[in-house]
Amino acid sequence: MWIADGWKDYEVIDCSQGEKLERWGDYILVRPDPQVIWNTPKVNRKWKNMNAHYHRSVKGGGEWEFFNLPEQWTISYKSLKFNLKPFSFKHTGLFPEQATNWDWFSEKIENANRPVKVLNLFAYTGGATLAAAAAGASVTHVDASKGMVAWAKENARLSGLEEAPVRWLVDDCVKFVEREIRRENKYDAIIMDPPSYGRGPKGEIWKIEEAIYDFIKLCTGVLSDNPLFFLINSYTTGLAPSVLSYMISTEIMSKFGGSVDASEIGLPVSDSKLILPCGASGRWER
Repeated sequence: MWIADGWKDYEVIDCSQGEKLERWGDYILVRPDPQVIWNTPKVNRKWKNMNAHYHRSVKGGGEWEFFNLPEQWTISYKSLKFNLKPFSFKHTGLFPEQATNWDWFSEKIENANRPVKVLNLFAYTGGATLAAAAAGASVTHVDASKGMVAWAKENARLSGLEEAPVRWLVDDCVKFVEREIRRENKYDAIIMDPPSYGRGPKGEIWKIEEAIYDFIKLCTGVLSDNPLFFLINSYTTGLAPSVLSYMISTEIMSKFGGSVDASEIGLPVSDSKLILPCGASGRWER
């Protein structure tokens, strides 16, 4: 498992009974987590002294209960800074487990000894974009949500990267890649974090199980002749690391050589010393 253990402003303190107890900077949140199926005693006093609690509804979805939480606050990871705020479906605007991937590809960019063009698809609030830009890459950031792209730009400003070579684009990722192929634009690296289900800006429907293999194949059309890496993340239960590995091997390693690895990604739990699984990633590299 690849573990995001470099955080100072974030930690999973404990997890039990379908929930995780987290510290986000100065604030304590309790959020549901479907991986937490064990039922151990909630002895940490912070379980009763949280700043916000997201309650899952039996009908789907849920709602926040706030006790003493600002509308927005900021945390840091190394040189990067991120705005956080609670919004729908329990999220805060950041997936801390992705820091293990940020560290991996940042090192590859820094050691490439050449200009590196990165395409970040389904780029959300820009964690991977900022990590790649801070490592010296030029980045094309694509997300279908105008609000998410605006949020990512604000994170770039907070991180001192407002002048970094980043193209911020609100677009459907599949259609953008199709146009880039026609324009013969190439990238040295691709990062993608596709949702299980989503809609593009014009209502385009995305279902990951139906679309992801063809999309990986499509993306090979925008890789340069000497690509550096390819990264795909999945929070979809059916897409196990071995499935990610097979797709990347079939479509990328077969064309460009190199090596493929895939694994669960996770976060350390302070109280129990467990590692909380948080999805999976597949990596190809030269």
